Amino acid sequence: MLHRRVIRAQELLETTDLPMEQVARLSGLATTDFLRAHLSRRTGITPSTYRAAFTHNTRSEDRDVPAGPVRTPVPG
Repeated sequence: MLHRRVIRAQELLETTDLPMEQVARLSGLATTDFLRAHLSRRTGITPSTYRAAFTHNTRSEDRDVPAGPVRTPVPG
């Protein structure tokens, strides 16, 4: 269940500009502290850094820059 919540948080961070509080709540992680702890544990980076990678490279297919981080499968 926690794995699915973190995946949902990643999807929201990749595709929306919702505040971190909403991302945490909508993904079922309750608080930004819980979001930060679990996303950092699974990805090695904070939610803000994770989002920035996707925001910065939104149109990477039109430029010669690498795409944002790839979500790595985590055993559930």
